[in-house]
Amino acid sequence: MIRQETIDFIGYVAATCTTISFLPQLIRVVKLRTARDISLGMFSIFSIGTALWLTYGVLVRSAPVAAANAVTFVLSISILVLKLHFDRHAVKEITGV
Repeated sequence: MIRQETIDFIGYVAATCTTISFLPQLIRVVKLRTARDISLGMFSIFSIGTALWLTYGVLVRSAPVAAANAVTFVLSISILVLKLHFDRHAVKEITGV
């Protein structure tokens, strides 16, 4: 039988890996000041899903699920906000409006 501490550790390691995978994308968007290659639809749906996973983690009292999805939600929303900002700015430059 696997101890609960071992199971939680696996959950935290998995959560850390999947959560920090968003950092390179966020850094790239900030550095290049463009998010043209990012799908608005995908990140919108992903952000909603992450918010629901966060809610689920809180409701079932799973700290690894809640913590990972709280951080992932902040990162994905940050990318989404930057996408909207940079796309709007690019349209203004092209159209002059």
